[in-house]
Amino acid sequence: MEGRTGRTADPYADTDVIDARAPRFNQAVIGSLALLAFVLELEWLPAVLAAQLAVGLVFGRQYCLPCLFYFEVVQPRVGEGHVEDARPPRFANMVGVGFLGGATMAFVLDAAAVGWALTLVVAALALLAAASGLCMGCEMYRLSARLRGVAGGRPRHPQRVDPAELGLSNGAGGLVEFSHPLCFECREWERRLESADRPHVVVDVSARPELARRYGIAVVPTVVAVAADGTVTERLAP
Repeated sequence: MEGRTGRTADPYADTDVIDARAPRFNQAVIGSLALLAFVLELEWLPAVLAAQLAVGLVFGRQYCLPCLFYFEVVQPRVGEGHVEDARPPRFANMVGVGFLGGATMAFVLDAAAVGWALTLVVAALALLAAASGLCMGCEMYRLSARLRGVAGGRPRHPQRVDPAELGLSNGAGGLVEFSHPLCFECREWERRLESADRPHVVVDVSARPELARRYGIAVVPTVVAVAADGTVTERLAP
């Protein structure tokens, strides 16, 4: 996968992860155009933005014009940023589609005030995420993952694991990291675990997806401390 751009992740094939700069670039574009739509009263533009986000979500990043521009023009020049879990920014895009789609319907129904309010919410949140990295849609995803785990009986952070299944077979417990080979933060946690004075194991969720499903792992890295009987005694990340 690594080519002339020094990529560790193919942006069109490794869709479970993403260069962290790409969502911020996309948010800058969407936020700026949403604000432009409000300033110039372009009621058709939120519909175009909603359609573009939806096309990218359904058909892939190669059909998302801001994503394509980032990966083909910007990334080769600035290099690859930190590689992170793609699910939170994907969910944020879904939220954007919902708000911009709602704005479009409001304009069709001659409720321009509602349409512009929804458009400005998208502009404000997208530009905030682009400027600061604080992605409210991503935070909503993480919160919803926790809530789904509690409500569905399968905890977002496992309450008990099988130590032998995960490789902690010495009966003393230890630390478990659910990781992905293309996750930058996972590499940081692996270095911390190497220096920790406790047994530890790294579970690659790309190679062992059944374990990720069984223990309800929605975001990597997930790092937990496990007692000898498999009880999770502490959550270290996220």
